[in-house]
Amino acid sequence: MPCNGTITFVVNDLDTGKRLDSIVASYKSCCSRSLAASLIRKGIIRVGQSQKKPGYRVCAGETVTGFIPSPKPVSFKPEPIPLDILFEDEHIVVVNKQAGIVVHPAPGNYSGTLVNGLLFHCADLEGIGGELRPGIVHRLDKDTSGTLVVAKNHPAHLNLSAQFKSRTVIKKYLAVVFGEMKNTSGSINLPIGRHLSDRKKMSIHSHKTRTAETKWKIIEQYKGVTLLELNLKTGRTHQIRVHCSAINHPVVGDPVYCSKKKINELSKHPEILPFVKPISRQMLHAWRLDFIHPASNNPVSFESPLPEDMKNLIDGIRSIVSSN
Repeated sequence: MPCNGTITFVVNDLDTGKRLDSIVASYKSCCSRSLAASLIRKGIIRVGQSQKKPGYRVCAGETVTGFIPSPKPVSFKPEPIPLDILFEDEHIVVVNKQAGIVVHPAPGNYSGTLVNGLLFHCADLEGIGGELRPGIVHRLDKDTSGTLVVAKNHPAHLNLSAQFKSRTVIKKYLAVVFGEMKNTSGSINLPIGRHLSDRKKMSIHSHKTRTAETKWKIIEQYKGVTLLELNLKTGRTHQIRVHCSAINHPVVGDPVYCSKKKINELSKHPEILPFVKPISRQMLHAWRLDFIHPASNNPVSFESPLPEDMKNLIDGIRSIVSSN
């Protein structure tokens, strides 16, 4: 069904008492409830000849008429940014995001983002919220690399958003952290909120926190550093970085949550320092993403190979360990 054009339907008995904006959104799968509400407020969608509020409770037999305009272009521009596409069909696109790129335009980053690149790459984007844009359902920090799924139409956006909200999506990361773990696996259950004095940081010590859980297990352990696989049970901002720092095993290269003291502690293992010191971003990679495809309802899984800088670090440390 096209995402624009005239709509006319009669409310049936089963829909009696439901909100007008909700009914319109269910009638047009590509029309979000917020877009429907906006059109109702403007009088573009009416009940009979009367203008109603979005929360109006409809009655059986009433006729809803109106028009859904074509999705409007977004204010930010398409840009020919190279993308590593892992998978794409008419509903979703899965990318291996490189480190150093912001996911979504925001103040200070209106260009050069992943969304700018997707606008250029995806010629078949449908309307999401009344705009021609990719549907971002989860994000990765600027300097975190790895697997990210994006919706290309409104039904896919709703479906994926619901999966992330219900925590059924499996999100596995790889990270190189400082120190040697005492156990082979574990779970970090520490609430996360905005830092008390630095609004750009997150913290486990905050006036207003939300529950957060990160499961981890050792992949390889060396002298002074450890390669971990981490499974996010929740999706808080900076969650892995904050949690690893909180248990005194910050992510190598993290400029925000890792102190210089951690690098100094590697003086006990000077052979590793040449590989660790040059690192300029957190060694954190969104390795694998498992979810249900929003159209086929089949389980799908996507993996992103390690980025070159992280691979070089691990290979370098391995070579030192194997030679000793």
